[in-house]
Amino acid sequence: MPYPELKGLLTDIGVEELGHLEMIGAMVHQLTRNLTEKQIEENPGFAAYFVDHTAGVYPTSASGSPWNAASIGVKGDTIADLNEDLAAEQKARVTYDNILRLVDDPDIIQPIKFLREREIVHYQRFGEGLRVATDKLNSKNYYMTNPSFDK
Repeated sequence: MPYPELKGLLTDIGVEELGHLEMIGAMVHQLTRNLTEKQIEENPGFAAYFVDHTAGVYPTSASGSPWNAASIGVKGDTIADLNEDLAAEQKARVTYDNILRLVDDPDIIQPIKFLREREIVHYQRFGEGLRVATDKLNSKNYYMTNPSFDK
């Protein structure tokens, strides 16, 4: 990151996102820790997960695909990366919206609403960061240089 004033912003959001993973993991654990064999057998999607991970928290998508680094979009270009961050926050918000459409457990609804609100704040903060970065670009070479690489 070529702009020191954005390093704190990125660090703060990154640390908070790790906390979000911890919250989601805790919710998954709370929902699955006391499942009976019958409940597991009645849910083919979870039964397959259970075979591989028992009731351990293992990061997968809703469709069962394991998390991997391919979902991280980094180009090493400040403008491209901040736009990727903005898109990621919106995708997370939509995911939380979809979860809220499906659940009726208040112990899940409230933390998901909190996480959704934080994604909106992160989106706003990344937008502020993008404004700082674009304001520092020379208008003659806007998008013709990579401020993270070209000096």
